[in-house]
Amino acid sequence: MSCLAVVARSVAATSSVSAGNASLEELAAIFVTRHDQLPFRNNIVMNQLYPTSQMLATCISFGAAPNKAIVGANAFAHAAGIHQHGVIANPLTYEIMTPQSVGVPHDSLVLGKHSGRRALEHRLIELGHNLTHAELDAVYSRFTELADRKKTIYDQDLIRLLKPEPKVSALA
Repeated sequence: MSCLAVVARSVAATSSVSAGNASLEELAAIFVTRHDQLPFRNNIVMNQLYPTSQMLATCISFGAAPNKAIVGANAFAHAAGIHQHGVIANPLTYEIMTPQSVGVPHDSLVLGKHSGRRALEHRLIELGHNLTHAELDAVYSRFTELADRKKTIYDQDLIRLLKPEPKVSALA
């Protein structure tokens, strides 16, 4: 085969055209990650896949599905504690390619009830808060209580968790 026709995010002009079309970003990723088995030459600039998808979303007023491989919002998101710890230790543990290799600014650790102490500490350091072991224990305790009530913990929640809740006296 000397030529392969693909479209970005499998978006095509008409439904009859899109039937059977392959996704550019998925094929490009396969060619790069499995070059040993698929030694095909291409001129795809890998780190422009995500920006191109974002540009396409602007043009057609419709973004990629969150679970779309390579360019979806959840493509490099990790919510399970063991995955988060693995990605922090070595990103290639759970990612066959880095987010940066396809133009995604960064991977995403989704903090919630399945997140562990390591993911919490990592995010707090990214936010500029290096805590002692005792401080991290206290914040983690408050974090787990909040995570039981709330699906996703955002940065503003973490900042709020750094300060212990004031104790309310029953005598007041």
